[in-house]
Amino acid sequence: MSGEGGFIKTIGWAIFLVAMPFLFSHCMLQQRDMGKGALVIRALPKETSSEFVLGPEDTLEILVWRNPDLTRPALIRPDGKITLPLIGEVQAAGITPEQLAETIKGRLKEFYKEQPNVFVSVTAINSFSVFILGEVKAPGKYLLRRETTLLHAISLAGGFGTYANTNNILLIRRKGSIETRMEIRYPDIINGSHPEMNLMLQPGDTLIIP
Repeated sequence: MSGEGGFIKTIGWAIFLVAMPFLFSHCMLQQRDMGKGALVIRALPKETSSEFVLGPEDTLEILVWRNPDLTRPALIRPDGKITLPLIGEVQAAGITPEQLAETIKGRLKEFYKEQPNVFVSVTAINSFSVFILGEVKAPGKYLLRRETTLLHAISLAGGFGTYANTNNILLIRRKGSIETRMEIRYPDIINGSHPEMNLMLQPGDTLIIP
């Protein structure tokens, strides 16, 4: 029996090895199909927490390892810069905390014999604001403290007004001099036909509900 069991196991592994390339190609095909379905929102990618972009009025904690004189809180000024000992002004707005840490590290190199270790943490997000306008119960500017979806933002504004046209919500997003506009159908999000349209909002986004 043991010999027969070993033979069956050997046949099973052989079948698995032969089938594995086909299974892998099938999975890759599914991934490509999912990618095609996401083309409609490719111009408006989601941003994860690790990709959070700093902005004016955000407050930071700058930590330089084993150097308490350089470890301090910092407020990003309206001009987008912070000021630190030794190196002076540093551009902070428009980049991620990780990129800012690398910039500070590079500027500090000339004052250190060894590579300095620099860490940047965000203690308060004050630059993440969006505008919700039109047929909502409380239109205006909203300061967000965390990642917020389109549906959550509408709920923050009190929900739709009586005459809201939920089939033609307009999302306006500006990156530098480039403005992107996207029409969103609220029913498509709710009924599950296009859940990807429930986008994660980004700083400066404007939602207009006609």
